Amino acid sequence: MGSADSKLNFRKAVIQLTTKTQPVEATDDAFWDQFWADTATSVQDVFALVPAAEIRAVREESPSNLATLCYKAVEKLVQGAESGCHSEKEKQIALNCSRLLTRVLPYIFEDPDWRGFFWSTVPGAGRGAGEDDDENARPLAESLLLAIADLLFCPDFTVQSHRRSTVDSAEDIHSLDSCEYIWEAGVGFAHSPQPNYNHDMNRMELLKLLLICFSEAMYVPPAPDSSSINPWVQFFCSTENRHALPLFTSLLNTVCAYDPVGYGIPYNHLLFSDYREPLVEEAAQVLIVTLDHDGATPTVDGTTTGTAMDDADPPGPENLFVNYLSRIHREEDFQFILKGIARLLSNPLLQTYLPNSTKKIQFHQELLVLFWKLCDFNKKFLFFVLKSSDVLDILVPVLFFLNDARADQSRVGLMHIGVFILLLLSGERNFGVRLNKPYSVRVPMDIPVFTGTHADLLIVVFHKIITSGHQRLQPLFDCLLTIVVNVSPYLKSLSMVAANKLLHLLEAFSTTWFLFSAAQNHHLVFFLLEVFNNIIQYQFDGNSNLVYAIIRKRSVFHQLANLPTDPPAIHKALQRRRRAPEALSRTSSQEGVSMEGSHPAAPAEPGTLKASLVATPGIEKLTEKSQVSEDGTLRSLEPAPQQNSAEGSPASEEPSQAWREQRRPSSASAASFAESLAHCLI
Repeated sequence: MGSADSKLNFRKAVIQLTTKTQPVEATDDAFWDQFWADTATSVQDVFALVPAAEIRAVREESPSNLATLCYKAVEKLVQGAESGCHSEKEKQIALNCSRLLTRVLPYIFEDPDWRGFFWSTVPGAGRGAGEDDDENARPLAESLLLAIADLLFCPDFTVQSHRRSTVDSAEDIHSLDSCEYIWEAGVGFAHSPQPNYNHDMNRMELLKLLLICFSEAMYVPPAPDSSSINPWVQFFCSTENRHALPLFTSLLNTVCAYDPVGYGIPYNHLLFSDYREPLVEEAAQVLIVTLDHDGATPTVDGTTTGTAMDDADPPGPENLFVNYLSRIHREEDFQFILKGIARLLSNPLLQTYLPNSTKKIQFHQELLVLFWKLCDFNKKFLFFVLKSSDVLDILVPVLFFLNDARADQSRVGLMHIGVFILLLLSGERNFGVRLNKPYSVRVPMDIPVFTGTHADLLIVVFHKIITSGHQRLQPLFDCLLTIVVNVSPYLKSLSMVAANKLLHLLEAFSTTWFLFSAAQNHHLVFFLLEVFNNIIQYQFDGNSNLVYAIIRKRSVFHQLANLPTDPPAIHKALQRRRRAPEALSRTSSQEGVSMEGSHPAAPAEPGTLKASLVATPGIEKLTEKSQVSEDGTLRSLEPAPQQNSAEGSPASEEPSQAWREQRRPSSASAASFAESLAHCLI
């Protein structure tokens, strides 16, 4: 049958289904087989030939027919999983049912009256024989999830067969050890199977259906107690799924082993289609959804919102995917994971002499979420990252993505996850020490050119985010400056560019109108004063640039020391700001030239309110001529008492442990930040 005839027959079946007013019996195989047995439609064809309006019409006018269609499609998938899909026709039926359910399921989930449908049993659908059939029958959702799991390890359909014979018995399919069929070498598996285009395409179809099943949570209003658990994920990650371990390992290895550049042949991605990337993206998405276990994970101390590494069992059913992730412990496995994620995160940053000659992946947000979950659930992995010099291979891409997304409101979720990763890392001493490594790899960012360390890069990018990001980023200012505070005792030598950026932030945040415009704004000044105190106390010898910048901008500290506190002065400062809103330009002489090859961040959406901060002053204004008389003495400013600075930023008298414990993000702040992150990602 030709492709055109196949599409025509499929369309005719859809029209029949939408026009029938009477229920069609489930035993009418001649009618139902039109949807999967006699057609060879692609997923694009299914979406084009089954319009949304017609699905909704069947749902409202002939609900029994839509219910039967879903039940029959699941039944066919279960039959295919039990038989092993040996023939080409069985494989095609399984794919057609998968595509049809992928199309229909969102319209089941969007209607509150239908959401319980897949968690109900179908009369007469019991697996056993006898009068207890209906009681022993699984809900449709469980049958569907188990069938998908079986099909993901079906020899000659989604994995390479290890047998020479062409037909295996049904008993062999059910007793098959899927741990021998893991998709890719890596964690817990040394053998790398030969790439197979058809197997990858079939895996991708099934993973898409799995994601659609998990997506029911998107259609459910958030519960007030925020402790609702996704039943699809809960069941799929339970002991009921005998393929949980090999599937978790397959997904993780598929993501971390992927190399989009390959041998580095220029323009190879234009000459040959890369069918692996869509599978890797789907695998990353399924993996992070199955690891979304916050609702049943208790809050613990330290830098995370909970971990499966605790001795006490978490309440509720155990998520096997979280359990397996938390139990990874071999250093070679950690190295494989870290190298793989760092390679993929760095891919969009690659620079070549030939423009657009290397492939650039687009799923970096999924990679950042996966990295966060790895650090969150596996403390050993977090410590491995921190003691490895490869942590800088994570830092630079994160800063690149933060800088690139700062002006785009649609990517505020990316900003949150990136900042939270850095907040997580900054709580450990090793991260601050690593930042002293010279920054030599010139990634093209629209930031001023500087010569310095990775700490300088971090400060310059944070300054750019604060001064030229959109207003929805203002809640992140506390977190950005907390990161700088956490690493400040270990920064041996800041460049003049970074030192000036810190002083500019202090100047902007200490203006009277900004300090008095919101109750919590003074926290930002406290953070910056603590940064200066820490560097002067612990790393004074190498930070002459910062000390010089502080001396040049001493008027800022004098103004802080003499800050007006009477209501009339406060009211006057606020009124003056309202009367004279100035359009700020940040292209001053201090900004300098951006890095070669960089592109400005995408502008924010029309109507966006910019974060209003004082523009970086030109170099001629940094010497404060107006504050110094001709004989070189201060004219109107008096030396600030030392205790004022100390009051603004309490610093520990002894370095190390006590200070780190004080500055480490608390579990409460991490939990509240995680909640805001989840809200932004949704």
